[in-house]
Amino acid sequence: MRGLLAERGLEDLSFARTASYRADPSLNGLSIKEAAEKLKGSGHLDAQLETAREMLMAGGASMVYHFMSDQDVDRIMRHPHVGFASDASVLVLGNGVPHPRGYGNNARVLGEYVRTRKVIPLEEAVRKMTSLPASHFRFNDRGLVKAGYAADLVVFDPARVGDAATFEKPHAYATGIPHVLVNGVFVVRDGEHTGATPGAVLRGSGPR
Repeated sequence: MRGLLAERGLEDLSFARTASYRADPSLNGLSIKEAAEKLKGSGHLDAQLETAREMLMAGGASMVYHFMSDQDVDRIMRHPHVGFASDASVLVLGNGVPHPRGYGNNARVLGEYVRTRKVIPLEEAVRKMTSLPASHFRFNDRGLVKAGYAADLVVFDPARVGDAATFEKPHAYATGIPHVLVNGVFVVRDGEHTGATPGAVLRGSGPR
């Protein structure tokens, strides 16, 4: 781990923040350095490494890492073959301190990167969220508004859509999305969940 830190030009593990740690939820939201100070009484690298080792031995934790470059995100986002998604797990409202992308990933693209910063056009952002991933995974009846396709539709206001989740307060739903339909059934209507569960597991013919 020391070698990896040196290779990346990092001094310690303060970039790693605990999202969810079942063995000791009091560490949720703390960086490894802060956790070491709490548990070991020291923020020295040795204490951080030992804290990380003990957390791993106790079952591991979900982590949030703060070392990505905004310039890299912009450059990668513009590539025509890059789609948008999140690797966040299924979240429970109020449970842990997860990465805010679990609540606002696509809404952030539409609000921050399209409307405010104009990194990519709106139409390209929508393509990267719909037809591009559907095509990649070979879902032949999804990703487009077209006769015979599944009616998976998101109605949003381009002037208002945005993410409300932050690193400090990640449990917040996106704004500016009044309606969502899955397989032609409203699951969100006028901003409220309807209780309907018309979704299904999809198994495409694409690469496994």
